[in-house]
Amino acid sequence: MLRWPDADLVLRELSDWAEDQGQVHPSLQRVGVFGSYGRGTAGVGSDLDLLLIDSAAEGGQQARLLHWPLEQLPLSCDALVLTPGELVILMASDQRMAQELQRDARWIWQRQA
Repeated sequence: MLRWPDADLVLRELSDWAEDQGQVHPSLQRVGVFGSYGRGTAGVGSDLDLLLIDSAAEGGQQARLLHWPLEQLPLSCDALVLTPGELVILMASDQRMAQELQRDARWIWQRQA
């Protein structure tokens, strides 16, 4: 029988992963989830919608994603890597993604000052 990981376990493992990545990548500012994990409605079959705020991010999304060991996470995920400035611009827009993030984003980890 296959078992799907409990949502709380997934978020704890993500938090640990983010902490580790923050130590390796000083440019990582915040890690969050959106979608079903952000809304708290994740269940069997849910993937992880991940938001990484990286002050050193450059290039297209594919290039940005290569810097992160997403395969270490307990579920497959869709990830979006933005700089802090890109996040501000996105959130000030009327794009559907901005509305989704405003509604659903849940920050799991952020760098302490």
